Amino acid sequence: MNEAHLVLRDVHRHYGEGDKLVRVLEAANLTVLSGELVALVAPSGAGKSTLLHLSGLLESPQSGEIEIIGTKTSKLGDRGRTQLRRSTVGYVYQFHHLLPEFTALENVSMPQLIAGKSQQEADIRSLELLEILGVAPRASHRPAELSGGEQQRIAIARAAANRPRVILADEPTGNLDPETSDLVFEALKTLIKEEGAAALIATHNHDLARRADRIVTLKGGLVVDHDL
Repeated sequence: MNEAHLVLRDVHRHYGEGDKLVRVLEAANLTVLSGELVALVAPSGAGKSTLLHLSGLLESPQSGEIEIIGTKTSKLGDRGRTQLRRSTVGYVYQFHHLLPEFTALENVSMPQLIAGKSQQEADIRSLELLEILGVAPRASHRPAELSGGEQQRIAIARAAANRPRVILADEPTGNLDPETSDLVFEALKTLIKEEGAAALIATHNHDLARRADRIVTLKGGLVVDHDL
């Protein structure tokens, strides 16, 4: 049975106060299991980024509980939240943010070296991920020598390098053409299944969202199941 890697319980998040109070999440609940890919589809301004930031412990709710791998975070201080985030959460952004002076392999190995792995351990893991994502032949190439889809798949490999239990992605195919988007999304889905991570992916692409295990949206501050 798959474990719940990410759980939000009765989460409230608002901004401003008085007449300028904006309630983004109201008693929001969400559970994402290991090996599950959940697509988050909602209009701009509905709170997708807020939900991702809360799930990744980049923001704190006004009330409610966020659990990652069974750890309740509401009582953690800044240091505890940072440590938990670094050890359990991987991020994929719309822009790849690869370091231009390093090769694909080096970009994926970097976070592992920072985490204390040896060069050999890091490179073995990096090649394994690049193989899963179909870009191993490009391991020695720098970002400027890679296509947009290759760059994004390497960014996904980097996000997964330290075996995060939760992967969060914000429009990971937003800058890619439809065919390349398909390749990147399928590669991400394959990786999540292989690694047993829980993934929450914000996307405007309805065709890709239909390939997720489940689709959710934001409505009236709640996270609700959604059929496209």
